Amino acid sequence: MKLNDSEDVLRGVTLQVYRYVLKNGKPTGIREVQNSLNLSSPRLAFYHLNKLEEVGLVKKTPEGYVPDRVVMHDSVRLRGVLVPRQFFYALFFATMLAFQLTLFRPDSVSRYYTFALLGTAAALMLSLYETRRIFKKRAI
Repeated sequence: MKLNDSEDVLRGVTLQVYRYVLKNGKPTGIREVQNSLNLSSPRLAFYHLNKLEEVGLVKKTPEGYVPDRVVMHDSVRLRGVLVPRQFFYALFFATMLAFQLTLFRPDSVSRYYTFALLGTAAALMLSLYETRRIFKKRAI
């Protein structure tokens, strides 16, 4: 199937199942998915895993299901943890603000320096807000 098909499939419970398989880091069984995500039956877990397998996001091995392709546009996998990309922007703006307040601080505060500080602080706040929103949106 096409990439758009895989993006269309990644919604709701199927997205939760996909994130769980990605985070697990080892072959994942149907019962494990059911118990971890509190699904009502193993059949429901199988349905979502099968849907992911059809679009090529996971593949079935004798040990269980493993990720075949990583499609997480808003996240980066870092040592097995999915981190929102906005977090890295927030980290950059926090570092930039710290440099502006320490290393690049002028002797007399001008309106340009104040504007730069306010702009950097606003960018930092927006990035932190987006990072928090993405973390809250995830069910896992």
